[in-house]
Amino acid sequence: MIYDIIGDIHGHADKLAGLLDKLGYIHDGISHIAPHGHQAIFIGDFIDRGNQQLATLQIVFDMLDNNQALAIMGNHEYNAIGYATPHPDGGYCRPHTSRNTKQHQAFLDEAPIGSDDYYYWLSRLYELPLWLELPELNIVHACWDTKAQAALAPYLTPDHRITQRGIIATAMSGSTEFYALERLLKGIESPLPAGVVLVDGHDIVRRRTRIKWWQKDWQNHPLSEIAQLGTRATMNLPSDLDIKPLPMDFELTTHQPIFIGHYWLDGTPSILSNQVVCTDYSAGMNGYLTAYQFDTKNPVLSNENFVQYIHTADKSKE
Repeated sequence: MIYDIIGDIHGHADKLAGLLDKLGYIHDGISHIAPHGHQAIFIGDFIDRGNQQLATLQIVFDMLDNNQALAIMGNHEYNAIGYATPHPDGGYCRPHTSRNTKQHQAFLDEAPIGSDDYYYWLSRLYELPLWLELPELNIVHACWDTKAQAALAPYLTPDHRITQRGIIATAMSGSTEFYALERLLKGIESPLPAGVVLVDGHDIVRRRTRIKWWQKDWQNHPLSEIAQLGTRATMNLPSDLDIKPLPMDFELTTHQPIFIGHYWLDGTPSILSNQVVCTDYSAGMNGYLTAYQFDTKNPVLSNENFVQYIHTADKSKE
């Protein structure tokens, strides 16, 4: 079996259709059909950013319904459900702040709150598990953490889909469930020293940085070496400042290959380690939608297995 593991799409259905075509998928009038011996795996973050939100969801879920693909939930799908879910203490599980609404606006423009499309697609997002544990590989949106998975187990279905009770529990800021969900869908983050800020690729000022948890012995390296900034992000942390992340409870307990999205990488695709591969190469902005073809008969990770769809403006780079 060859798994075509496809990165964050963020509402760019044209890029998705182009990549599927490049990978040899053919539409049969119902969905895109995988080549013989292949299956697609979508790694989450189908929505927000682009202007083809519902078309993207339609392609993905048509393939799921037609047994041509597997998929997991990204933080943007989780955020969408939280944005729609009333909190018992008032308001919503994801507050309707100007920042949260702006991030979600592309989806709301196509599926206005209260519309049939809105409720239909929210119900379908609940179908996405938080992770997949297959015989040959593991799939999660941001970080594989078995302790976080165990903490969330009471709030999930047997196949790792979050329940409405789980949405409410994980919305309690500072709770064990909150941090567990953050770990799986947003990764490991470390506070930045006083006076240091990070400006991410969307010009949002942050006082925490994502961590390269896949790097060996990362907890003993300075932040300047293990901060995962992503596309266009900047951080005013001197490289010679030996500030280490706060001690964190994390241990990678599997030897299986792990596939993630989320991190807004750019440049020529390459594996992150001999165990971890990211397929998010910033298709939600100006990057190229990227897949990794994992062959279960030859599971050694290699940079040669990446496939990118170079959209029209950049066809000369193919």
